[in-house]
Amino acid sequence: MSLTGKITLVTGGGRGIGRAVSVLLASLGSKVIINYVNRAEAAEETAAQIKADGGQAGVVKFDVADAGQVQEAFRQIVKEEGHLDILVNNAGITRDGLLIKMKEEAWDAVLDTNLKGAFNCIKAVSRTMMKQRWGRIVNITSVIGFAGNAGQVNYAAAKAGLVGLTKSVAKELASRGITVNGVAPGYIETEMTGALPEEVTTAIKAGIPLGKLGRPEDVAAAVAYLVSGAADYVTGQVLHVNGGMYM
Repeated sequence: MSLTGKITLVTGGGRGIGRAVSVLLASLGSKVIINYVNRAEAAEETAAQIKADGGQAGVVKFDVADAGQVQEAFRQIVKEEGHLDILVNNAGITRDGLLIKMKEEAWDAVLDTNLKGAFNCIKAVSRTMMKQRWGRIVNITSVIGFAGNAGQVNYAAAKAGLVGLTKSVAKELASRGITVNGVAPGYIETEMTGALPEEVTTAIKAGIPLGKLGRPEDVAAAVAYLVSGAADYVTGQVLHVNGGMYM
């Protein structure tokens, strides 16, 4: 599982699942570049935690939905580091609401960040990985992209789209030694789920065979497997981390 010498970029890597992924991959030896767009303090805190634990980390600000910003950021990372080996597309937002009341802006914002953002980043890193003839890309999708959820048509569509993107890009890049996979978390203990009313959380747990919410570290472990040598023959797959709520 060693990632010594690898350079990793984690989008939205400062909080929640992104933070857990960043910390774990750094502990395995990779230098981790943590992307953020709004929460600079969270990204800096995660980088500081990694460094305190003896790892290497940096931070970079860009909006994944902006193709120009993405291209420039990736160009600069490769210029400074010499290579970029692992990309974890974790950045995502929600703008929940029933379809009949959803404004076009809410639809566009979620699709632009959650789906187009992954497309922008994959496109930006592909040429570098193809030249290296090695790369690992992991897209963080969601159980909602498979099961759907009332009030989240935009989020479900974006996360379902990530599955198709993952499988298609996996076929395009496989001949160059690049694997592309997804991880689909269920309900995970993050700021978002922490804000739910207790009765809602209780109802959610009742629908999970393991009877509990997952931890960000559970998702990070799945990512670590997919970017490691243990998963060299795994591509185009989505690993579900949801306690059995969707099978």
